[in-house]
Amino acid sequence: MFADNTARDVHFGLRMLRRSPGFSILVVLCLTLGIGANAAVFSWIEGILLRPFPKVVNQDRLLVLTGIKPGESHPDSTSWPDFLDLQRNSTLFDAFIADKITGTTLNIGDRAERVAASIVSSNYFNALGIHLLLGRGFDPAEEQGRNAHPVTVISHWLWMQRFHGDRDVIGKTQMLNGVPHTIIGVAPEGFYGTFVGYPIEFWVPISMQELFEPGGYKLENRDERWIEGYVLPKRGVTARQAEEELASIAKRLEVEYPATNRGRGIKLFPLWKDPFNGASEQLPVMKLSSVAVLLLLLIVCANVSNLMLVRSFARRREIIVRLAVGAGRRRLIKQLFTEGLILSTCAALGGILVAYSCRNLVAFLIPSTGGVAVNLPGQIDARVLALSVGITLLSTLLFALLPAIQNSNIDLASALKSESGAVFGSRGKSRLRSGLVLLQMALSFVLLVGSVLLIESVRKIRSADPGFSTQNVLTSTVNLITAGYDEQRAKTFREALVERVQSIAGVQSAAYSRIRPFTYSPYPSARIAVDGYQPRSDEAPSVEYNQVDPRYLETMGIALLSGRDFTRADNENSLPVVIVNEKMVEQYWRGQDPVSKRLQVDGRSLRVIGVAKLSKYGALGEAPRPFFYIPMRQGLPIRSGIINIRTSLDAGLMAAALAHAVHELDANLAPTEVITMREQVNRYSLRAQQTAVTLLGIFGGLAVLLAAIGLYGVMSHTVNQSTRELGLRIALGASARDLLRLVFTQGFFLTAAGVVIGSGTALLLTRLIGALLYQVNPRDPIAFASAFAVLTITSIAAVLLPARRATKTDPASVLRE
Repeated sequence: MFADNTARDVHFGLRMLRRSPGFSILVVLCLTLGIGANAAVFSWIEGILLRPFPKVVNQDRLLVLTGIKPGESHPDSTSWPDFLDLQRNSTLFDAFIADKITGTTLNIGDRAERVAASIVSSNYFNALGIHLLLGRGFDPAEEQGRNAHPVTVISHWLWMQRFHGDRDVIGKTQMLNGVPHTIIGVAPEGFYGTFVGYPIEFWVPISMQELFEPGGYKLENRDERWIEGYVLPKRGVTARQAEEELASIAKRLEVEYPATNRGRGIKLFPLWKDPFNGASEQLPVMKLSSVAVLLLLLIVCANVSNLMLVRSFARRREIIVRLAVGAGRRRLIKQLFTEGLILSTCAALGGILVAYSCRNLVAFLIPSTGGVAVNLPGQIDARVLALSVGITLLSTLLFALLPAIQNSNIDLASALKSESGAVFGSRGKSRLRSGLVLLQMALSFVLLVGSVLLIESVRKIRSADPGFSTQNVLTSTVNLITAGYDEQRAKTFREALVERVQSIAGVQSAAYSRIRPFTYSPYPSARIAVDGYQPRSDEAPSVEYNQVDPRYLETMGIALLSGRDFTRADNENSLPVVIVNEKMVEQYWRGQDPVSKRLQVDGRSLRVIGVAKLSKYGALGEAPRPFFYIPMRQGLPIRSGIINIRTSLDAGLMAAALAHAVHELDANLAPTEVITMREQVNRYSLRAQQTAVTLLGIFGGLAVLLAAIGLYGVMSHTVNQSTRELGLRIALGASARDLLRLVFTQGFFLTAAGVVIGSGTALLLTRLIGALLYQVNPRDPIAFASAFAVLTITSIAAVLLPARRATKTDPASVLRE
């Protein structure tokens, strides 16, 4: 019986919807936007945060292994000796997996492009459950030795692009960082490694660390923390239990190795909170998008409910007749709900197509950096489809149930009488529709406020002062490692290139540095000791630093507060010197000028020769932190580096001049892209904000459009249902201005009420975007005023046509009806 009734309801619903194709198409389109936006965001959360590694088995159990610095709570990398000790002494884990993103440069014509790579432990592929397409993974013996195993597993993309899918590629060689590597395996198609954000193109064993990870040999140094690993707890072991066991091992290591491990701890993170890659960057964006699409869905459902209510007036006679001949109210509600479910099912299919077409939208919104493609794909799997089905059912309840209940609650005696009474004079009949429009206005206001706040934040970031020059300083690099340069030859090349660049017309100065600010490459750090400074018992002072050429501070526009800059005389044969920043002076010398005083760095005595002004090193919002500089020739030998150029030339002209200078020194080399430091800062600082601005702008724009459609629909229907009242008002002497005022008053009442409710909601919800804001108050009155202005203009546009139609009412014809 139930199945028969349901089949009849579906058949009747399809027939009724075919009679109103325009209405059906409009409803399906609106619902497709709401369901599709939610499905798209679900797919991004699934593919970027929850299950970011295609082909990897047991992702749900995989946890990120991090260290904790002494006296700090933010995560840090792990040293290889510590990693091995944790692995040997633990009992609750199936696998420890070491991983560190790196890269190499491939020369293409006059440009050089980077490809991402990973340095991994020998169990990497087996522990992740990756079955290689060709060849094998790494053997345990290939973790041993110093640059002893130049072997590599290449990605499917690299296999197709560089080796054209040659199935005999195993045993062939590929030049990586100037060393021929034997290809021992090819990864399967669709496996992009274990770094969220960039596709990995090749993998090398841990033994090759020195070749790919700058800073010298680190495999035996417990103080060199560079491993960004994962752990796979055994089934049934909770994350808390796993972390407690590792923390206890870390305590024992602290006792055994106090010089390097004092105060250091261990912390585990789920994949969606991975602090080492794009997951941490995209997490606030995904949170914001989730809230935004939920609000958009509510707006869509309110809009469709209004459309259903308006359509119910056209079907009022049909509903009255069905009730009059004995149809039960429950039966009628079921029939109307079935019609809504048919519409939302069609919309769900369209929504999945929308989500599929938008699955790579996040990556599309983030430009590639230095030629390395961005890889942030959405995943439409069974979980996303199940959530989409749930959203479909929820949206059906939201938009179909209220109209169905209202249409079933008809007083037959009153319904059989004429219904041409006033609507303006009796607003009770339109209260529900007005309430739905008010809801749309309120939620649209919230999205608009969020959009304006993010736009203002982006504007502030673009104009922020990081403590160094940004507009007239260009930066690039020439990868000497790939070309096989040894340390001495690399030093000669760098010094010769700086001289040639400084001779170019329009160049004021040029200087190399080991690291450039605002990059994913971490600064090296060193343990320090300062005469007169007594560290706490749990403190092992460690400070980050940069190796730089003479005139680096001048080139970057970082002022010297006291002392002198480095000179060419500060070389391997001279007294070791250091320049510290003002935060370091404040923290370790209590504000006293440290020039000519001694600083111990990793046991080596250096003389302080200058104090540099504080600047930003990794992020615009970072707290002031101690930092120091050492001369390039007195630090660890490096084979590459960053060239920084202060010039009046634009990036395009400087790129051509730099390429020419490089080719004069070595025709086989090419510089990477030449960009301003402003662009470098923006690329690093604006990735998440620009993505959030675009997404919230899209959702906010759709919300305002739907709210305008809803307001127009209500006001238009109100005018149509009030023709008798309008005719009477005109007959009694009302002017066109009076009628305009009447219609606009009701429209603006809905807008104003929506703004009031939306303001209260926005004050609560804008805290969610606090992590994405830079020097912008989440309660910025300008954002609220701007959102109000947009809604006001939208309301005027939506109400104008119904208001003008009201003024053209013919009282004679209306009163004759």
